[in-house]
Amino acid sequence: MDLKLKDKVIIVTGGSKGIGLGIVESLIREGAIPAIITRNKQSVDEVMETLGAGGVEVFATIAELTNPEECKEAVNAVVAKYGRIDGLVNNAGVNDGVGLESGDYEGFIMSLKRNVVHYYLMAQYALPELKKSKGAIVNIGSKTADTGQGGTSGYAASNGGRNALTREWAVELLPYGIRVNALIVAECYTPLYESWISTFPNKEEKLAAITKNIPLEKRMTTAEEIGDSVAFLLSEKSSHTTGQLIYVDGGYTHLDRALE
Repeated sequence: MDLKLKDKVIIVTGGSKGIGLGIVESLIREGAIPAIITRNKQSVDEVMETLGAGGVEVFATIAELTNPEECKEAVNAVVAKYGRIDGLVNNAGVNDGVGLESGDYEGFIMSLKRNVVHYYLMAQYALPELKKSKGAIVNIGSKTADTGQGGTSGYAASNGGRNALTREWAVELLPYGIRVNALIVAECYTPLYESWISTFPNKEEKLAAITKNIPLEKRMTTAEEIGDSVAFLLSEKSSHTTGQLIYVDGGYTHLDRALE
């Protein structure tokens, strides 16, 4: 299916690794021009070297997304390079384990900045160009807003905020024809997930205990599956879809655990 994303300039925050990289790779396959915004210079240098060797066009700029001015400068850099923005994927974030029992107020506020405040900032700064292009916004979220996880109040609250902002922006931006949707992730196997699972002495047993609760095919979602779904939501093929929370999770969040 041709999603008609060829030469569309799409900002992807945190696009140099994990789910973000999966999104970037899906956009490249559709002929789009991903604009990666990340604070991780090492990973983006590696990605740019690899993708550049393949002859594809990718743009990248370094920004600390908890800093409003750096968010603004990053968006301006994309506009200076291409003269437009056709889509925004808010993806960057971290499950940072800022829980209730820690009593860490400053940590909680920083978690919100790391995980939801920059979603607002990026949308705000990209909005003038999105109005011109009638572009689309996709917010990446997590099942933690629905299910909880324990010990991660900041991240869970941020994901609840991401969902709420998705619906709020879908309403506010109706007059401009800008669609806003969220893609919700549950268990997606990435290098970061691999690092976490490797902290357990019984790594394979721990992984099997998780995957057995994923109803569809008893396996993790792949970054490619997330990326392809994001590309669809950005495209004209989803032209009458807005304000939706799309769960690409093999049924993990909502299907009955008795299915196992």
